[in-house]
Amino acid sequence: MIPYLIVGAISAIVAFAATPVARRVALKIDAIDHPSDRKVHPNPTPLLGGGAIVLGVVVALMVAFFMPQFREVFRVSSEPLAALVGSVAIFLVGAYDDLRVSSVLGKLTWQLLVSVSLVLMGVQLLYFWFPTQGIITLSPDLAFLISVLWMVAMMNAVNFIDGLDGLAAGMTAIAAIAFFLYVYQGEGLYEGASPAALICAVTAGACLGFLPWNFNPAKIFMGDSGAMPLGLLLAVATIAGVGRNPYPPTGGDVAAFSIPILIPLLVLAIPFLDVSLAIIRRVRKGHSLGHADKEHIHHRLLDIGHTQREAVLLMYLWSGLISLCALAIAFIDGRGLVLVIVGVSLAIFLGTFVPRVFAPWRRKSNGDGSDDPDASDDEAPDGEELAADGSQSTV
Repeated sequence: MIPYLIVGAISAIVAFAATPVARRVALKIDAIDHPSDRKVHPNPTPLLGGGAIVLGVVVALMVAFFMPQFREVFRVSSEPLAALVGSVAIFLVGAYDDLRVSSVLGKLTWQLLVSVSLVLMGVQLLYFWFPTQGIITLSPDLAFLISVLWMVAMMNAVNFIDGLDGLAAGMTAIAAIAFFLYVYQGEGLYEGASPAALICAVTAGACLGFLPWNFNPAKIFMGDSGAMPLGLLLAVATIAGVGRNPYPPTGGDVAAFSIPILIPLLVLAIPFLDVSLAIIRRVRKGHSLGHADKEHIHHRLLDIGHTQREAVLLMYLWSGLISLCALAIAFIDGRGLVLVIVGVSLAIFLGTFVPRVFAPWRRKSNGDGSDDPDASDDEAPDGEELAADGSQSTV
Protein backbone atom coordinates (compact mmCIF):
# COMPACT_ATOMS: atom_id res chain seq x y z
CA MET A 1 0.00 0.00 0.00
CA ILE A 2 2.79 2.47 0.85
CA PRO A 3 4.23 2.61 -2.71
CA TYR A 4 0.78 3.42 -4.07
CA LEU A 5 0.32 6.17 -1.48
CA ILE A 6 3.69 7.62 -2.48
CA VAL A 7 2.92 7.84 -6.20
CA GLY A 8 -0.60 9.08 -5.44
CA ALA A 9 0.82 11.81 -3.20
CA ILE A 10 3.34 12.80 -5.88
CA SER A 11 0.55 13.06 -8.44
CA ALA A 12 -1.53 15.18 -6.04
CA ILE A 13 1.36 17.51 -5.14
CA VAL A 14 2.37 18.06 -8.75
CA ALA A 15 -1.22 18.71 -9.86
CA PHE A 16 -1.82 21.09 -6.95
CA ALA A 17 1.39 23.04 -7.62
CA ALA A 18 0.90 23.11 -11.40
CA THR A 19 -2.69 24.34 -11.37
CA PRO A 20 -1.83 28.01 -10.59
CA VAL A 21 0.75 27.85 -13.37
CA ALA A 22 -1.87 26.48 -15.77
CA ARG A 23 -4.17 29.27 -14.67
CA ARG A 24 -1.58 31.94 -15.43
CA VAL A 25 -0.88 30.39 -18.83
CA ALA A 26 -4.58 30.34 -19.63
CA LEU A 27 -4.91 34.00 -18.65
CA LYS A 28 -1.89 34.92 -20.78
CA ILE A 29 -3.17 33.22 -23.93
CA ASP A 30 -6.75 34.32 -23.24
CA ALA A 31 -8.08 30.79 -22.74
CA ILE A 32 -10.98 32.19 -20.75
CA ASP A 33 -14.56 31.11 -20.37
CA HIS A 34 -16.47 34.38 -20.22
CA PRO A 35 -19.85 34.83 -18.50
CA SER A 36 -22.95 35.18 -20.62
CA ASP A 37 -26.71 34.80 -20.36
CA ARG A 38 -26.28 31.10 -21.06
CA LYS A 39 -23.75 30.47 -18.29
CA VAL A 40 -23.86 30.27 -14.53
CA HIS A 41 -20.44 31.45 -13.38
CA PRO A 42 -20.38 35.21 -12.72
CA ASN A 43 -16.71 35.88 -13.47
CA PRO A 44 -14.36 35.07 -16.37
CA THR A 45 -12.71 31.74 -15.51
CA PRO A 46 -9.56 30.26 -17.08
CA LEU A 47 -9.65 26.92 -18.84
CA LEU A 48 -6.92 24.29 -19.48
CA GLY A 49 -6.84 22.96 -15.93
CA GLY A 50 -6.40 19.55 -17.51
CA GLY A 51 -2.76 20.40 -18.10
CA ALA A 52 -2.05 20.27 -14.37
CA ILE A 53 -3.96 17.00 -13.99
CA VAL A 54 -2.09 15.29 -16.82
CA LEU A 55 1.25 16.64 -15.60
CA GLY A 56 0.58 15.11 -12.17
CA VAL A 57 -0.18 11.74 -13.77
CA VAL A 58 2.86 11.83 -16.04
CA VAL A 59 5.31 12.79 -13.29
CA ALA A 60 3.91 10.18 -10.89
CA LEU A 61 4.15 7.41 -13.51
CA MET A 62 7.71 8.43 -14.34
CA VAL A 63 8.65 8.27 -10.65
CA ALA A 64 6.94 4.88 -10.35
CA PHE A 65 9.05 3.60 -13.25
CA PHE A 66 12.18 4.02 -11.12
CA MET A 67 10.67 2.55 -7.94
CA PRO A 68 11.67 -1.08 -7.22
CA GLN A 69 8.12 -1.96 -6.17
CA PHE A 70 6.77 -1.19 -9.66
CA ARG A 71 9.69 -2.38 -11.76
CA GLU A 72 7.99 -5.68 -12.59
CA VAL A 73 4.77 -3.93 -13.56
CA PHE A 74 6.50 -1.83 -16.21
CA ARG A 75 8.50 -4.83 -17.41
CA VAL A 76 5.57 -7.20 -18.05
CA SER A 77 2.70 -4.78 -18.72
CA SER A 78 2.19 -2.09 -21.34
CA GLU A 79 -0.80 -0.46 -19.60
CA PRO A 80 1.12 2.16 -17.55
CA LEU A 81 3.00 3.39 -20.62
CA ALA A 82 -0.21 3.34 -22.64
CA ALA A 83 -1.95 5.38 -19.92
CA LEU A 84 0.85 7.95 -20.01
CA VAL A 85 0.91 8.25 -23.81
CA GLY A 86 -2.86 8.18 -24.16
CA SER A 87 -3.52 10.81 -21.49
CA VAL A 88 -1.05 13.21 -23.11
CA ALA A 89 -2.49 12.61 -26.59
CA ILE A 90 -6.10 13.10 -25.58
CA PHE A 91 -5.11 16.14 -23.48
CA LEU A 92 -3.86 17.80 -26.67
CA VAL A 93 -7.17 17.00 -28.37
CA GLY A 94 -9.11 18.43 -25.43
CA ALA A 95 -6.92 21.53 -25.23
CA TYR A 96 -7.60 22.27 -28.89
CA ASP A 97 -11.31 21.90 -28.26
CA ASP A 98 -11.13 24.20 -25.22
CA LEU A 99 -9.50 26.85 -27.38
CA ARG A 100 -11.23 26.37 -30.73
CA VAL A 101 -14.36 24.28 -30.03
CA SER A 102 -14.14 21.38 -32.49
CA SER A 103 -17.13 19.53 -33.90
CA VAL A 104 -18.66 16.46 -32.31
CA LEU A 105 -17.53 14.30 -35.23
CA GLY A 106 -14.02 15.72 -35.10
CA LYS A 107 -13.64 15.04 -31.40
CA LEU A 108 -15.11 11.55 -31.72
CA THR A 109 -12.67 10.78 -34.52
CA TRP A 110 -9.71 11.71 -32.34
CA GLN A 111 -11.11 9.71 -29.43
CA LEU A 112 -11.35 6.67 -31.68
CA LEU A 113 -7.83 7.15 -33.00
CA VAL A 114 -6.35 7.42 -29.51
CA SER A 115 -8.37 4.43 -28.30
CA VAL A 116 -7.29 2.28 -31.25
CA SER A 117 -3.67 3.29 -30.62
CA LEU A 118 -3.92 2.17 -27.00
CA VAL A 119 -5.47 -1.15 -28.02
CA LEU A 120 -2.52 -1.68 -30.36
CA MET A 121 -0.25 -0.95 -27.39
CA GLY A 122 -1.86 -3.84 -25.52
CA VAL A 123 -4.81 -2.30 -23.64
CA GLN A 124 -7.45 -4.93 -24.37
CA LEU A 125 -10.27 -6.69 -22.54
CA LEU A 126 -9.04 -10.20 -23.34
CA TYR A 127 -10.80 -12.39 -20.78
CA PHE A 128 -12.64 -12.22 -17.47
CA TRP A 129 -14.13 -14.54 -14.88
CA PHE A 130 -17.89 -15.19 -15.00
CA PRO A 131 -19.94 -16.99 -12.30
CA THR A 132 -20.64 -20.66 -13.10
CA GLN A 133 -18.81 -20.32 -16.43
CA GLY A 134 -15.24 -19.74 -15.32
CA ILE A 135 -12.96 -17.77 -17.62
CA ILE A 136 -14.65 -16.16 -20.64
CA THR A 137 -12.18 -15.54 -23.47
CA LEU A 138 -13.05 -12.96 -26.12
CA SER A 139 -12.17 -13.36 -29.77
CA PRO A 140 -9.53 -10.86 -31.03
CA ASP A 141 -12.10 -8.91 -33.07
CA LEU A 142 -14.57 -8.68 -30.20
CA ALA A 143 -11.83 -7.78 -27.71
CA PHE A 144 -10.67 -4.99 -30.02
CA LEU A 145 -14.17 -3.59 -30.53
CA ILE A 146 -15.23 -3.72 -26.87
CA SER A 147 -11.96 -2.17 -25.68
CA VAL A 148 -12.24 0.76 -28.10
CA LEU A 149 -15.91 1.37 -27.30
CA TRP A 150 -15.21 1.19 -23.56
CA MET A 151 -12.49 3.85 -23.76
CA VAL A 152 -14.62 6.17 -25.91
CA ALA A 153 -17.60 5.67 -23.59
CA MET A 154 -15.53 6.43 -20.49
CA MET A 155 -14.08 9.62 -21.96
CA ASN A 156 -17.54 10.91 -22.80
CA ALA A 157 -19.08 9.76 -19.51
CA VAL A 158 -16.61 11.85 -17.50
CA ASN A 159 -17.07 14.69 -19.97
CA PHE A 160 -20.83 14.55 -19.40
CA ILE A 161 -20.51 15.04 -15.64
CA ASP A 162 -18.06 17.95 -15.98
CA GLY A 163 -20.91 20.35 -15.41
CA LEU A 164 -20.42 21.78 -11.92
CA ASP A 165 -17.40 23.07 -10.04
CA GLY A 166 -15.47 20.08 -8.69
CA LEU A 167 -17.95 17.46 -9.91
CA ALA A 168 -15.84 15.58 -12.46
CA ALA A 169 -12.65 15.73 -10.39
CA GLY A 170 -14.37 14.54 -7.21
CA MET A 171 -16.38 11.74 -8.78
CA THR A 172 -13.37 10.50 -10.75
CA ALA A 173 -11.36 10.43 -7.53
CA ILE A 174 -14.10 8.40 -5.80
CA ALA A 175 -14.27 5.96 -8.73
CA ALA A 176 -10.48 5.60 -8.90
CA ILE A 177 -10.18 4.99 -5.15
CA ALA A 178 -13.00 2.43 -5.16
CA PHE A 179 -11.57 0.52 -8.10
CA PHE A 180 -8.10 0.72 -6.56
CA LEU A 181 -9.47 -1.01 -3.44
CA TYR A 182 -11.14 -3.66 -5.58
CA VAL A 183 -7.94 -4.42 -7.50
CA TYR A 184 -5.65 -4.14 -4.47
CA GLN A 185 -7.70 -6.49 -2.29
CA GLY A 186 -8.38 -9.07 -4.97
CA GLU A 187 -6.18 -11.67 -6.55
CA GLY A 188 -4.37 -10.84 -9.76
CA LEU A 189 -1.70 -11.92 -12.18
CA TYR A 190 0.99 -9.63 -10.78
CA GLU A 191 3.08 -10.16 -7.68
CA GLY A 192 2.91 -7.29 -5.21
CA ALA A 193 1.73 -4.58 -7.59
CA SER A 194 -0.62 -4.26 -10.55
CA PRO A 195 -0.89 -1.77 -13.42
CA ALA A 196 -4.59 -1.16 -12.68
CA ALA A 197 -3.93 -0.21 -9.06
CA LEU A 198 -1.01 2.01 -10.08
CA ILE A 199 -3.07 3.90 -12.66
CA CYS A 200 -5.94 4.31 -10.19
CA ALA A 201 -3.56 5.69 -7.55
CA VAL A 202 -2.04 8.36 -9.79
CA THR A 203 -5.45 9.28 -11.23
CA ALA A 204 -7.01 9.73 -7.80
CA GLY A 205 -4.00 11.75 -6.66
CA ALA A 206 -4.17 14.11 -9.64
CA CYS A 207 -7.90 14.68 -9.08
CA LEU A 208 -7.43 15.41 -5.37
CA GLY A 209 -4.57 17.79 -6.11
CA PHE A 210 -6.64 19.70 -8.65
CA LEU A 211 -9.88 19.72 -6.65
CA PRO A 212 -9.02 22.57 -4.20
CA TRP A 213 -8.66 24.94 -7.15
CA ASN A 214 -11.74 23.61 -8.94
CA PHE A 215 -14.26 23.33 -6.10
CA ASN A 216 -16.94 26.01 -5.99
CA PRO A 217 -16.17 28.81 -6.55
CA ALA A 218 -13.77 27.44 -9.15
CA LYS A 219 -10.61 29.38 -9.92
CA ILE A 220 -10.04 27.28 -13.04
CA PHE A 221 -12.00 24.77 -15.13
CA MET A 222 -10.48 21.47 -16.25
CA GLY A 223 -12.28 21.63 -19.60
CA ASP A 224 -12.11 18.83 -22.13
CA SER A 225 -8.35 18.85 -21.66
CA GLY A 226 -8.94 17.37 -18.22
CA ALA A 227 -12.21 15.45 -18.50
CA MET A 228 -11.19 13.28 -21.44
CA PRO A 229 -7.80 12.23 -20.00
CA LEU A 230 -9.49 11.31 -16.72
CA GLY A 231 -12.03 9.17 -18.56
CA LEU A 232 -9.29 7.49 -20.56
CA LEU A 233 -7.23 6.76 -17.45
CA LEU A 234 -10.23 5.14 -15.75
CA ALA A 235 -10.88 3.10 -18.90
CA VAL A 236 -7.29 1.82 -19.05
CA ALA A 237 -7.34 1.01 -15.33
CA THR A 238 -10.62 -0.92 -15.51
CA ILE A 239 -9.57 -2.86 -18.60
CA ALA A 240 -6.25 -3.74 -16.95
CA GLY A 241 -7.96 -4.67 -13.68
CA VAL A 242 -10.77 -6.80 -15.10
CA GLY A 243 -9.88 -7.77 -18.67
CA ARG A 244 -6.70 -9.62 -17.68
CA ASN A 245 -7.84 -11.04 -14.35
CA PRO A 246 -8.92 -14.72 -14.35
CA TYR A 247 -9.72 -14.77 -10.63
CA PRO A 248 -13.18 -14.48 -9.02
CA PRO A 249 -13.89 -12.02 -6.19
CA THR A 250 -12.43 -13.18 -2.87
CA GLY A 251 -15.41 -12.57 -0.59
CA GLY A 252 -18.05 -14.96 0.70
CA ASP A 253 -21.04 -16.68 -0.85
CA VAL A 254 -22.53 -13.48 -2.25
CA ALA A 255 -19.24 -12.62 -3.96
CA ALA A 256 -19.25 -16.01 -5.65
CA PHE A 257 -22.16 -14.79 -7.78
CA SER A 258 -20.84 -11.31 -8.50
CA ILE A 259 -19.37 -10.55 -11.90
CA PRO A 260 -16.04 -8.69 -11.90
CA ILE A 261 -16.79 -7.10 -15.27
CA LEU A 262 -19.74 -5.28 -13.62
CA ILE A 263 -17.61 -3.69 -10.89
CA PRO A 264 -16.46 -0.76 -13.09
CA LEU A 265 -20.05 -0.17 -14.16
CA LEU A 266 -21.22 -0.03 -10.55
CA VAL A 267 -18.37 2.24 -9.45
CA LEU A 268 -19.17 4.59 -12.36
CA ALA A 269 -22.93 4.14 -12.19
CA ILE A 270 -23.82 7.85 -11.89
CA PRO A 271 -21.92 9.03 -15.00
CA PHE A 272 -23.25 6.11 -17.05
CA LEU A 273 -26.78 6.70 -15.76
CA ASP A 274 -26.52 10.33 -16.85
CA VAL A 275 -25.30 9.30 -20.31
CA SER A 276 -28.06 6.70 -20.66
CA LEU A 277 -30.79 9.12 -19.62
CA ALA A 278 -29.45 11.72 -22.07
CA ILE A 279 -29.49 9.23 -24.96
CA ILE A 280 -33.02 8.04 -24.14
CA ARG A 281 -34.21 11.62 -23.73
CA ARG A 282 -32.79 12.79 -27.05
CA VAL A 283 -33.94 9.76 -29.02
CA ARG A 284 -37.45 10.14 -27.58
CA LYS A 285 -37.53 13.79 -28.68
CA GLY A 286 -36.13 13.03 -32.11
CA HIS A 287 -32.92 14.97 -31.48
CA SER A 288 -29.44 13.94 -32.50
CA LEU A 289 -27.24 12.45 -29.78
CA GLY A 290 -25.05 15.56 -29.98
CA HIS A 291 -27.98 17.89 -29.34
CA ALA A 292 -27.44 19.95 -26.21
CA ASP A 293 -29.93 20.20 -23.39
CA LYS A 294 -30.05 21.28 -19.76
CA GLU A 295 -31.62 18.16 -18.31
CA HIS A 296 -28.59 16.33 -16.96
CA ILE A 297 -28.74 15.15 -13.36
CA HIS A 298 -26.70 18.11 -12.11
CA HIS A 299 -28.95 20.54 -14.03
CA ARG A 300 -32.00 19.04 -12.36
CA LEU A 301 -30.44 19.45 -8.93
CA LEU A 302 -29.78 23.13 -9.62
CA ASP A 303 -33.24 23.61 -11.06
CA ILE A 304 -34.99 22.44 -7.90
CA GLY A 305 -33.04 24.90 -5.78
CA HIS A 306 -29.77 23.28 -4.73
CA THR A 307 -26.61 25.35 -4.76
CA GLN A 308 -23.66 24.09 -6.79
CA ARG A 309 -21.93 22.85 -3.65
CA GLU A 310 -25.03 20.99 -2.44
CA ALA A 311 -25.55 19.36 -5.82
CA VAL A 312 -21.91 18.28 -6.05
CA LEU A 313 -21.88 16.85 -2.53
CA LEU A 314 -25.10 14.92 -3.22
CA MET A 315 -23.56 13.36 -6.31
CA TYR A 316 -20.42 12.54 -4.33
CA LEU A 317 -22.67 10.77 -1.80
CA TRP A 318 -24.46 8.75 -4.47
CA SER A 319 -21.23 7.69 -6.13
CA GLY A 320 -19.69 6.71 -2.80
CA LEU A 321 -22.74 4.65 -1.75
CA ILE A 322 -22.82 2.69 -5.00
CA SER A 323 -19.07 2.08 -4.83
CA LEU A 324 -19.43 0.87 -1.23
CA CYS A 325 -22.10 -1.62 -2.30
CA ALA A 326 -19.91 -2.93 -5.12
CA LEU A 327 -16.96 -3.45 -2.77
CA ALA A 328 -19.14 -5.03 -0.09
CA ILE A 329 -20.56 -7.58 -2.52
CA ALA A 330 -17.12 -8.43 -3.87
CA PHE A 331 -15.18 -8.82 -0.64
CA ILE A 332 -17.24 -9.12 2.55
CA ASP A 333 -17.67 -12.68 3.79
CA GLY A 334 -21.13 -12.80 5.30
CA ARG A 335 -24.46 -12.60 3.50
CA GLY A 336 -26.22 -10.81 6.35
CA LEU A 337 -23.66 -8.02 6.64
CA VAL A 338 -23.58 -7.55 2.88
CA LEU A 339 -27.37 -7.30 2.73
CA VAL A 340 -27.38 -4.74 5.57
CA ILE A 341 -24.76 -2.58 3.84
CA VAL A 342 -26.50 -2.79 0.48
CA GLY A 343 -29.93 -2.21 2.02
CA VAL A 344 -28.91 0.86 4.01
CA SER A 345 -26.96 2.30 1.08
CA LEU A 346 -29.87 1.67 -1.29
CA ALA A 347 -32.32 3.33 1.10
CA ILE A 348 -30.12 6.42 1.43
CA PHE A 349 -29.55 6.53 -2.33
CA LEU A 350 -33.21 6.20 -3.28
CA GLY A 351 -34.27 8.61 -0.55
CA THR A 352 -31.97 11.34 -1.80
CA PHE A 353 -31.89 10.54 -5.53
CA VAL A 354 -35.43 9.91 -6.70
CA PRO A 355 -37.17 12.94 -5.10
CA ARG A 356 -34.51 15.26 -6.52
CA VAL A 357 -33.62 13.95 -9.94
CA PHE A 358 -37.17 13.08 -10.95
CA ALA A 359 -38.86 16.03 -9.26
CA PRO A 360 -41.06 18.18 -11.49
CA TRP A 361 -39.16 21.02 -13.13
CA ARG A 362 -39.89 24.37 -11.58
CA ARG A 363 -40.64 27.06 -14.11
CA LYS A 364 -38.19 29.88 -14.19
CA SER A 365 -39.55 33.38 -13.72
CA ASN A 366 -38.74 36.81 -15.01
CA GLY A 367 -37.76 39.55 -12.63
CA ASP A 368 -41.39 40.59 -12.36
CA GLY A 369 -42.38 37.11 -11.22
CA SER A 370 -44.15 36.10 -14.42
CA ASP A 371 -43.39 32.73 -15.97
CA ASP A 372 -40.72 32.74 -18.67
CA PRO A 373 -41.76 30.07 -21.18
CA ASP A 374 -38.49 30.38 -23.09
CA ALA A 375 -36.21 30.04 -20.09
CA SER A 376 -35.96 26.28 -20.37
CA ASP A 377 -34.97 26.52 -24.05
CA ASP A 378 -31.77 28.41 -23.36
CA GLU A 379 -29.38 25.92 -24.90
CA ALA A 380 -25.91 25.94 -26.34
CA PRO A 381 -25.47 25.47 -30.10
CA ASP A 382 -25.98 21.95 -31.44
CA GLY A 383 -22.94 19.86 -30.61
CA GLU A 384 -21.89 21.85 -27.57
CA GLU A 385 -22.87 20.70 -24.12
CA LEU A 386 -23.75 23.61 -21.85
CA ALA A 387 -22.13 22.85 -18.51
CA ALA A 388 -23.62 24.20 -15.32
CA ASP A 389 -20.27 25.69 -14.34
CA GLY A 390 -20.36 27.69 -17.54
CA SER A 391 -17.92 25.67 -19.56
CA GLN A 392 -18.96 23.95 -22.75
CA SER A 393 -18.01 20.42 -23.64
CA THR A 394 -18.87 18.65 -26.84
CA VAL A 395 -20.85 15.44 -26.60
